[in-house]
Amino acid sequence: MGKIPPALRTAISSNTLLKTTAPTQALKSRHQFLNKNENPSKKSAAANKSEKKTPAPAAIFKSPELSEAIKIFNSLVTATMQTPRDRTFHNSLLQSYASISTVDDSISLLNHMIKANPSFNPDRSTYHILLAQSCQAPDNSLSSTRKTLSLMTTNGYPPNQGTTDIAVRSLCSVNRLDEAIELVKGLSLNSSPPDIFTYNFLVKCLCKCRSLTTVYNFVDQMRASFGIKPNLVTYTILIDNVCNTKNLREAMRLVSALSDSGFKPDCFVYNTIMKGYCNLSRGGEVIGVYNKMKEEGVEPDLVTYNTLIFGLSKCGRVGEAKKFLKVMVEAGFLPDAVTYTSLMNGMCREGDALGALALLEEMEGKGCSPNSCTYNTLLYGLCKSRLMEKGIELYWAMKEGGVKLETAAYATLARVLCRHGKVAEAYEVFDYAVESKSLTDVAAYTTLESTLKWLKKAKEQGHAV
Repeated sequence: MGKIPPALRTAISSNTLLKTTAPTQALKSRHQFLNKNENPSKKSAAANKSEKKTPAPAAIFKSPELSEAIKIFNSLVTATMQTPRDRTFHNSLLQSYASISTVDDSISLLNHMIKANPSFNPDRSTYHILLAQSCQAPDNSLSSTRKTLSLMTTNGYPPNQGTTDIAVRSLCSVNRLDEAIELVKGLSLNSSPPDIFTYNFLVKCLCKCRSLTTVYNFVDQMRASFGIKPNLVTYTILIDNVCNTKNLREAMRLVSALSDSGFKPDCFVYNTIMKGYCNLSRGGEVIGVYNKMKEEGVEPDLVTYNTLIFGLSKCGRVGEAKKFLKVMVEAGFLPDAVTYTSLMNGMCREGDALGALALLEEMEGKGCSPNSCTYNTLLYGLCKSRLMEKGIELYWAMKEGGVKLETAAYATLARVLCRHGKVAEAYEVFDYAVESKSLTDVAAYTTLESTLKWLKKAKEQGHAV
């Protein structure tokens, strides 16, 4: 990120606070890390130049008119008389036409293909093209879908679990969830129930846009009427859903129901519950979940420890969070940027921004690269602790490395600068926020404008700023 000014280094005992790093690059695993001597924008441009992108094929059918489609098909068949015209060839043409035509016209084109080339035998994949089209058609009923299913059965391909899955996912892709449930129930009655993957996909879709009561009714009906029972993944989806709605009591009830059904909660289930407590700002209770995990013989993973440290740091129990940093290392897990950033955030909340800077040194000394969130957390903490000079030094280092500003860090830095009469510097920060596309022009200007108005009003009223 360039040479770090001496004023920033004096915050800690060592002079290795910030090493030469460059801003965020593409995602590595789940996080964006700052790699040394590497500018992401340049890297991205170079990558784009080096990659040979295959251009998208031109659309074969320009018009949805059936007569035009038949002419094009006939011309293609004539042009390829010397080359094999297998099922893939016909399916590709049908897929292309189905993207712009009606279901009836697609069926008519398929019939013409069969008549024009008797050696072409449609298989299940051919009819699945028509099925997906019928499910995505702008139709408030399932008439065209049922017509396609009937056509499949007539031609020797009755619906199977693959058919059910394609129909469900196609309907859900166009927000026809109610029709998907209706179709699943109908197919289940006709000996084509969904497999557990399709079932869990539907449960997840229901969790996103329906009430918990509706989700439970679907689960109960599928179990009672068709013998389809929830599995561990189903319960995990349900637990994640209720945790996201901050209903921890129901989450714990589901854990008990999971156990009663013969499943053992795994690490992901416990991590999900921990996340729920953190969302409720009850991070201190994650220790109880962690202890229960250990009692049940479930080994924590990196996410477990990161969630623990995040929750404890957030609720002001930084000392305990630091202890778990040692525990996770002893368990064989290396702290990552998320681990350290969570701790730094907790330390800044307690007013120990300089301690957070010292932690940055430790982090880099152990070979863990800070990410943009790390730097923004520190910048925010320094400014909130009224360590303006240190904050400004860190900002310049971030700017040199091209690290984007987050909204909270930008707003806090702008306010600190204005409070100390450094309005010109505040406008410089505004320019960088816009140029680096950290914020939109409107958001960046609105933040600065409100800060200046606040400062003017405070001075007029004689308040200390």
